[in-house]
Amino acid sequence: MTQRKIQYWVIPPEAEAEFIASKEEVLDTYEAPYNSEYPVLCMDEQPVQLHREIRKSIPATRKHARRVDYEYERCGTASIFMFTEPLSGWREVRVRDQRTKVDWAIEMERLLTTRYRSARKVIVVCDNLNTHIKGAFYEAFPAEKARSLVRRIEFRQTPKHGSWLNIAENELSTMTRQCVTGRRFESTRPLRAETKAWSKDANKKQRGVDWQFKVQDARAKLKSLYPKIKS
Repeated sequence: MTQRKIQYWVIPPEAEAEFIASKEEVLDTYEAPYNSEYPVLCMDEQPVQLHREIRKSIPATRKHARRVDYEYERCGTASIFMFTEPLSGWREVRVRDQRTKVDWAIEMERLLTTRYRSARKVIVVCDNLNTHIKGAFYEAFPAEKARSLVRRIEFRQTPKHGSWLNIAENELSTMTRQCVTGRRFESTRPLRAETKAWSKDANKKQRGVDWQFKVQDARAKLKSLYPKIKS
């Protein structure tokens, strides 16, 4: 029996007006110039499996690489939150024990009352998940405070099957490859320390994101995704 290679991919709908509307709104957001009163903040998150080494590893030498036993002990999971400003070249990684609506609301409140305390409104680009909602603030804070936070946020959610439009997803992928992949963390403490060091180093380089994909590009290159208008 012949085995066929399968490549898993995010396949968008053939022609879906809602997909197009959300996509163009996000692309318009990226095209706008930087405004400190209305900063654009992209965020994404991912779970991480925590592992504990069962046997002590053998340090690397000139003759062989570091040797790690293939056995390990599972120690639960953690959640990594990535926050990034594409135009200013700033990003921050936060590690939490879980990824609930309340966890997300707490992280957003922290940013709104520190880094963005002087901003009139923060434009938040995020995936279309049930944890990234206004109601999350009401589960985490008293109604008066929740409402004051919600007033200062404007959501620009990526369409379903269109998470590739979220710049924070690219940052998260880069951080994962450079800092997490191939390593074992037995608790959130070392994971938090390593990801914090990564974001600090990345911020020193002040790498802004030069997003080249515009609305006009989408209309030309993704023409098949647009509904056909009957005249």
